[in-house]
Amino acid sequence: MLTMDRIGNPKDSKMRTSNSWEFPNAKILVIDDTEQNLNLARQVLNMAGYTDVRILQDPRLAVDAITINGPDLVLLDLHMPYMDGYEVMEKVQKRMAPDSFLPILVCSSDTSAEARERALKLGANDFIVKPYDKTEMLLRVRNFIRMRYMHLAIHDENVALEARVRRRTQELMQARAEALDCLARALEYRDDSTGGHTRRVGEMSAQIARAMHLDEYDIDVIRIAAPLHDLGKIGIPDELLLKKEQYTPEDRQIMQKHTILGETIIGDCTSPVLKEVKEIALHHHEKWDGTGYPHGLKGEEIPIACRIVALADIYDALTHTRPYKSAWTKEDAIKEIRHLRGTHFDPEVVDAFLRIYG
Repeated sequence: MLTMDRIGNPKDSKMRTSNSWEFPNAKILVIDDTEQNLNLARQVLNMAGYTDVRILQDPRLAVDAITINGPDLVLLDLHMPYMDGYEVMEKVQKRMAPDSFLPILVCSSDTSAEARERALKLGANDFIVKPYDKTEMLLRVRNFIRMRYMHLAIHDENVALEARVRRRTQELMQARAEALDCLARALEYRDDSTGGHTRRVGEMSAQIARAMHLDEYDIDVIRIAAPLHDLGKIGIPDELLLKKEQYTPEDRQIMQKHTILGETIIGDCTSPVLKEVKEIALHHHEKWDGTGYPHGLKGEEIPIACRIVALADIYDALTHTRPYKSAWTKEDAIKEIRHLRGTHFDPEVVDAFLRIYG
C-alpha cells in the first residue's frame, strides 16, 4: 500500500525534474484493487508529467484493457480478488503477438522470493515492493517507457523496410518479366508472320494451369516462361526457319535441335522463372506416350508446365497461318486435340483445355 510519507508532498516541484520527463503522452495503466493505491499512483505519475494515466480497480477487466487499449506500460498489483496479477499476466501473454513488447512493472507488498520469481516468469519486466520510493518508481517507469518507444520505433522501421524490400522485389520481378517479354517478342520477328504467338501461348498456358488448380505463383511463372518455349530457334538458320516447303527428314533433325539450344542459352541459373524457361524450352516437344523429343520422356516424367505449354503451342500453331500451312478452324483444332488425348497430350491437360475452349 502506498503511504504519503514515502510518496512525499504531491506539490513538491522536484518530482518533475527528477524524472527527466521525455514522453508526456505515454499511456500508463495502473491495476490495483485498492482505490487509495490507484489514486496515489495516478497522482505521482501526473505530477511527474504523465498526462494519460488510467486506473483499473477490477482485475477482471484487465486483460481487455491491456490487449485492446494498448497501454505503453502496466503497473500491476499481484494479490487481488477475482483474478490475481499472475492470472492477468498469463492471459495477457497468450493474447499478445510474439513480437510485441509491453513492459509490466509489478508493484506488490509481497516480498517473497517466490512471488518475485513467479511474476518474472509470467512476463513481468521488473518488481518493486510496496510501499515504494516514488523516485525509484518514476525512474523505472521512465526507463520502461523509453524501451517501449524504442521497440515501437524499431518495429515501425522494420515494417517500413519490409515494405521497401517488397516494393523493390516487385519492381525487379516486373523488370525481369518485361525483359523476358521483350526477348519473346524479338523471337517473333524471326518465326511468326502473324504476330502474337508467344503472348498467346503464355496466356493460354496460364489459363490451362489455373483450370488445373495449380498454385497462383506457379501460374504466374508459367505465364512469364511459356512465351520463351522456342528460345532455341535463335540458333536455327533463317532459310530453314522460314522455309515454305515441307521439311525433309534432315530439316527436322536440325529443327529439333532448338530444344537443346534453348536449354544451352539459359545455362546455369538460380531464378525460378529462368529455370522454368529452361525446362519448357527443353521439353515442350515431349509427348505423353514417350514418342516426343529430345529425350523421349513419358507421362509424368514430363514436367507439368511442359505438358501444358505443349498443348497451347500446338493449338495456337494449328489455328494460325504459318509459312508452310494455312490456319485450321478452331473446331478442327479442338477435334485434333481431343484425338491426341493420351498419346501426344496429357489427358488431364486436355480436359482442362476443353473446360475452357471445348
